[in-house]
Amino acid sequence: MNFIVEFLLFCVIICVIAIALRLKRVQQSEQKFKFNADSLKSQLVSLENQLNQSKKSQDLRESRFHESTADLRRILSREQESISKKEKELGEKELELTVRLQNLEKNLEEETESRKKVLSQKKSSEVRLGHIAETLAPFLDQFDFDPENCTFLGKPIDYISFDDDAVTLIEIKSGKSQLNSKQRHIRDLVKNNQVNWKEIRIQ
Repeated sequence: MNFIVEFLLFCVIICVIAIALRLKRVQQSEQKFKFNADSLKSQLVSLENQLNQSKKSQDLRESRFHESTADLRRILSREQESISKKEKELGEKELELTVRLQNLEKNLEEETESRKKVLSQKKSSEVRLGHIAETLAPFLDQFDFDPENCTFLGKPIDYISFDDDAVTLIEIKSGKSQLNSKQRHIRDLVKNNQVNWKEIRIQ
């Protein structure tokens, strides 16, 4: 009887020890699980913080990007306005210069026409003066021949003087007028003694 009781007590003690060991293992497992849970929670919090920081950094970069884009748009808008203004000013200046150029061309044409008229009038005056000088030459002091011995031809030589000792071809010039080519040719023939007498009888 005592043996059975001792055996039962022994069994109970073994069971209690086994239960205590199991409880200890369960507590250790719980502690380990709790530690792992705390570690995971800490890691999760760290990841959340990193994610928040990354999001804040991303938001900051996006905000700066939007600000930079807005600044570039404002600068571009100002440049476009400046370019438009300069193009308008250049257009106005070009129009003004075109009008001035047209006025200058018109004035130049008028001045050219006026000069042509003046030159024409001057030439006409010179021609008239030459004709007057040719007509009045025999009565002027510079004329060294006897007017009664002079015969007016007009072209190509103005006068021929028939003096007792010589026959002279006379050309009257006034101002800066020069001999023409025909008159120079006649002058050279006379100087080279290439003047001939020809008598023609008409039956």
